[in-house]
Amino acid sequence: MAYDTISVVPDDRGIVQLRMNRADKRNALSAQMIAELTDFAAQAGPRRDWRAVVLTGAGDVFCAGGDLGWMQAQMAADRATRMAEAKKLALMLKALNDLPQPLIGVVQGGAYGGGVGLCAVCDVVVAAEDARFGLTETRLGLIPATIGPYVIARMGEGLARRVFMSARLFGAAEAQALNLVARVVPAADLARAAEAEATPYLACAPGAVAAAKALARKLGQGATDAMIDASIAALADTWETHEAREGVAAFFDKRKAAWVRG
Repeated sequence: MAYDTISVVPDDRGIVQLRMNRADKRNALSAQMIAELTDFAAQAGPRRDWRAVVLTGAGDVFCAGGDLGWMQAQMAADRATRMAEAKKLALMLKALNDLPQPLIGVVQGGAYGGGVGLCAVCDVVVAAEDARFGLTETRLGLIPATIGPYVIARMGEGLARRVFMSARLFGAAEAQALNLVARVVPAADLARAAEAEATPYLACAPGAVAAAKALARKLGQGATDAMIDASIAALADTWETHEAREGVAAFFDKRKAAWVRG
C-alpha cells in the first residue's frame, strides 16, 4: 500500500503500524488523509495475516482535528457539498470502527476534535501522561457531529456531557476516567505499552477475534447508520448558522469570536 499522508508497515508477526504522516500539520485530517485511511481499512479488513493495527501520529501531536484548508472550503461550499464531505469523514470513522482487527491508538501531544473521534473508534488507546484532549468544535460555532456517535458510544452520554459541549481541554488522566483512554504511561513508554496491547492477539484465532469484535459492536448498539446520517445533517445545519460563520472567521482572523467573554 503506497500512500502520501499515511504509512503502513506490517511486521513479520502481523502487527501493523499505521501512522498518520502530516507532522508539519499536526496530522490534521485533510480530504486526502480521510480518503487514504478509508482505503487502508478496506484493504486491511480481509487480511487475516494482519493480527492487530497500531494507529500513531508522526511528530509531536497525534491529531489536531480537521485540516484548516478543509475547513475554509466548507465555509465556501453549499449544503450538499458540506454533507458530502462530512459523509466522507463519517465513513472513514465507520471503516476504522468496523475494522476486523483490533485497533490500538497511541496518543502523544494531543488529540483534538476529529482526533478524539479517532481515539473513540480504537479498541484500546494508550496515552502519554502529558497528552491533552479536547472536543473543541463549539469554540468555532460548530458541533462534534460526525464523531459524536463514536464518542458517545465510548464514554456514554453522562460522561460525554462533561466535555462534549464546553470545548475545554482535559488531560490524559481525565480522558481515562471518561473511558476514552485505557492506559496512561510516560511518553517514553508509549511504544512498549502499545506492544503489550497488541501482543496477546498473536495467540488468538484471527477469525474469532474479528467475530468477537463484530459481536461486541452489535451488542453495544453504538454508531448505527441512522445515527451517522443524523450527525451529518446536524453538522450541515450548524455550518449554516451565523455562529459558525463568525467562529470560523474569528479563528482565521486570529481574534476572539463575538460571544467570548472574559
